[in-house]
Amino acid sequence: MSEKTIALVTGANKGIGYEIAAGLAAVGMTVGVGARDPRRGEEAVARLRANGADAFLVPLDVTDDESVAAAAKLFEERFGHLDVLVNNAAVAGQWPTAPSATTPELLEVVMDTNVKGVIRVTNALLPLLRRSARARIVNQSSHLASMALQTSPDPAYGDVDGVYTPSKAFLNALTVQYANELTGIKVNASCPGYVATEFNDFQGHETPANGAKIAIELATLPDDGPTGGLFDSAGTVPW
Repeated sequence: MSEKTIALVTGANKGIGYEIAAGLAAVGMTVGVGARDPRRGEEAVARLRANGADAFLVPLDVTDDESVAAAAKLFEERFGHLDVLVNNAAVAGQWPTAPSATTPELLEVVMDTNVKGVIRVTNALLPLLRRSARARIVNQSSHLASMALQTSPDPAYGDVDGVYTPSKAFLNALTVQYANELTGIKVNASCPGYVATEFNDFQGHETPANGAKIAIELATLPDDGPTGGLFDSAGTVPW
């Protein structure tokens, strides 16, 4: 492509999202750093630029329709297209919450970001993604959301949870349906692993940079790469 490859990473001011933005910039993309908090977003952009990245702030609250519309307008006016969308923004809620203790209110808070937020952002940016010759969408999922892993004879992924884990399972299903519909766009979900970030009070054993690798790989898939799949650094993860 003669024109610059343009990417947006939601929730990119820290943790895995920041490292995804850094990784995409490292392969030559211009990266929009989606951040709900403009101050933290500007700080992240400054760090990225100090390391040579072509990055800019995208004020973006994925739970707010007006914020999402403004972000789409920014890309429309500045670039006229979008090549890569990484839906990374997520919340854990009160994790873990046993299913028997789950309430509609607790579920709504998490679903508004982890599922509805992905729908808001993806649908708002689809017209721009459709203008790309090699559009890629990556949804940040989790091993916790794999029904196959959760129902295996010796499940090894996380506590019993009725909020965050089901929200990511919903996202997995949504990823497949987007892939089925958007035959000209590769749509996949990534599992970063147990990464030490604020999200889990830094209890993980992987670094954010390592956790970002699979999303970067899926965002830069060749034309013969997969679509509609769930992947981690080792390969395909069963649904």
